[in-house]
Amino acid sequence: MAGLTMAISVANRRKMPRCRLPRGHTDFRCKAPAAVRKEKERLGDGGMAAVGRGLLVSTTTQAIEASYDHHGRATIMGIGKAVPEHVFEQKSYADYYFDVTNSNHMVDLKAKFASICENTMVEKRHFYMSDDTLRSNPSITAYKSPSFTLRQELADEGVPRLGAAAALNAINDWGKQASDITHLVLSTLSSGCLPGADCELVHLLGLPPSTKRVMLYQAACHGGGAALRLSKDLAESNPGARVLVVCSEVTPLWLRGPSPSHVGNLVGQAIFGDAAGAVIVGSDPGAGERGLFELVWTWQEIVPGTRDGIVAKLRDEGLVFTLHRDVPRFVAGAVAGCVQRALRELAAPEVKEKDDMFWVVHAGGRGVLDMVQSEMGLGVGKLAASRSAMRQYGNTLSSSVVLVMEEMRRTSEEKGMRTAGQGLDWGLLLAFGPGITVETILLRALPDYAKRN
Repeated sequence: MAGLTMAISVANRRKMPRCRLPRGHTDFRCKAPAAVRKEKERLGDGGMAAVGRGLLVSTTTQAIEASYDHHGRATIMGIGKAVPEHVFEQKSYADYYFDVTNSNHMVDLKAKFASICENTMVEKRHFYMSDDTLRSNPSITAYKSPSFTLRQELADEGVPRLGAAAALNAINDWGKQASDITHLVLSTLSSGCLPGADCELVHLLGLPPSTKRVMLYQAACHGGGAALRLSKDLAESNPGARVLVVCSEVTPLWLRGPSPSHVGNLVGQAIFGDAAGAVIVGSDPGAGERGLFELVWTWQEIVPGTRDGIVAKLRDEGLVFTLHRDVPRFVAGAVAGCVQRALRELAAPEVKEKDDMFWVVHAGGRGVLDMVQSEMGLGVGKLAASRSAMRQYGNTLSSSVVLVMEEMRRTSEEKGMRTAGQGLDWGLLLAFGPGITVETILLRALPDYAKRN
């Protein structure tokens, strides 16, 4: 097998043609497939020695990759979402926000905030905190009042509850039982108690006590991509694993009143909303399961020179955001490089242009989506799912990409499309957050996604 390993390595360096698999994809686990054994027998010792010297790379590599096509790759088999019951319309939110924070005397700032809200593309948002909660707790609605303990108590309650609702919807969509879950990955910016929200989810959902749990704290807007990347590794490294990924975000930590000295706070107050998204990930869908999207290849990258682009600090008054005005430009420039890297990994003749793929892009804001669409040269409608999620929910941090994926699956199914990826086979998921960190995932949408095995 030493020569076989060398063949794979040399093939990666020479960028040989692939059998519809991404270059560099290391899906060669555990067992030698029959095609490899037959190839070794055909070549004999001398032929395998030549493989070890890189002389017979193409034939052997193609045999390996053909035998592994679609085998053992992490696959999303169920998607669910949940939003709180309290809905706030964006067109009237400036009036409500300045009223509930006792800030109507700031006339000019209110006009500025109304303009920000109008330009966000958001139509409505959902909040875990009710109007009664906000009005009865003035320390939350003040701009700078010591309130961390109260905020954390609300978040510690809301994150697992909202996450459990999304998880139940994902499990129902999957078609199996909560007791079949083997791993749990939970991403949240909002909670930080011990035991964590992951432990609480085990109790709320009735998961096995042996469920292997991973918590991702404070990844924020790229947390959904990070959680999916981790789920791929878990599913492909543990035969039979079924990984529940939950991204749950609520706003108690950072909802606060306005200040003329902190315009970045106004932007956050105008776009962030509460939601949870969940998916079930496993390799080799079995009886009663169906595949929606394969997680083919992943990449994470910090964009140089953007450390101060998205910053949040825990303070006595909660989580305080600072958002750089050039975040859309930072993101668009970084995404271009990540997309090029992903396209180099993909060997699919049907993908000739970027519009030949579907796009699951974090709904981070109108400016971000506009800049990404322009930088990538994408056609009208390619980011329709992201824009729809932004209109309905706002920027929901780590859960955003799951909401976008669910929106794409829903509209594809309603239109009778061949795959959940707008009828296309290949797509990209992009999430970006503090760092600035970009998560890139190459997806493959599977046909017959509405049918179970």
